[in-house]
Amino acid sequence: MIEIQNVTKRFQDVTALSGISAKIEEGHVSGIIGTNGAGKSTLMLTICGVYRPEDGSILVDGEPVYENPAAKAKVFYISDDQYFFPNGTAMDMVKYYRSIYPGFQTDRFLHLMETLKLDPRRKINTFSKGMRKQLSVMLGISAGTKYLLCDETFDGLDPVIRQAIKKLFIQEMEEHGLTPVIASHNLRELEDICDHVGLLHAGGIVFSQDLDALKLGIFKLQCVLRSKEQIELIGKQFPILKQENRGMLTTLTLRGNQEQIGRLQAELDPVFWELLPLTLEEIFISEMEVKGYDFSKLCES
Repeated sequence: MIEIQNVTKRFQDVTALSGISAKIEEGHVSGIIGTNGAGKSTLMLTICGVYRPEDGSILVDGEPVYENPAAKAKVFYISDDQYFFPNGTAMDMVKYYRSIYPGFQTDRFLHLMETLKLDPRRKINTFSKGMRKQLSVMLGISAGTKYLLCDETFDGLDPVIRQAIKKLFIQEMEEHGLTPVIASHNLRELEDICDHVGLLHAGGIVFSQDLDALKLGIFKLQCVLRSKEQIELIGKQFPILKQENRGMLTTLTLRGNQEQIGRLQAELDPVFWELLPLTLEEIFISEMEVKGYDFSKLCES
């Protein structure tokens, strides 16, 4: 387990993380989403021990990670723009990572590279962006670490490779106990693979929940009601995050229990009533609008 305990990280007068506390459980695929500049990359770099927090601590399996080689050896970080040696080959990177990660599996790496039809002795600076991303993931998978931190890992990969890497993650979880942690702006990608999601905004955590539980607690309600007073009644029973009106049709994004909302439907006897689950992207937008992060007027003349 990775425990994030009241962590604050500053860069001069900028507070990138502000009192964050969370747990990353083993055996789950955890997703980190957030607004631009929310602190996702800073959090990951702090988790793997690159940054030292001003306040709080991060424990990897009960041990502080900062300046602790044994704890760091359990975590591999794939950055959005992974560093490679100038003029180096993939095998040069293997030699480097073998010196850091005792469990690095060279045979496994070579097999994965052959499967992807990537030459491990070719200079990396001749690789395309997508090929470098593939190489980063193969190095991470082969490092033999318990935790794999992925920062925008699927960006630049074609759909076939993205699907193959998702399956590879699941296989590694089942066979070797890998725990992936994925930060991404592509919420539909996360929705396909993650079972726990944390939302960062302005250096703090808005929520950290199982994805299924999160979806069961927020809905989109499309309805045609018999009076405006009925909308007020809904608002008194369930928090309304967003409301849109188009003629007689009202669309509400609200928090609540599906069974309780169903009972309200019977009480109101509406002309039309349809309750829909939200996608992760819709949940993100709704939560951010509540926080005042709304740029919908940008396109208005």
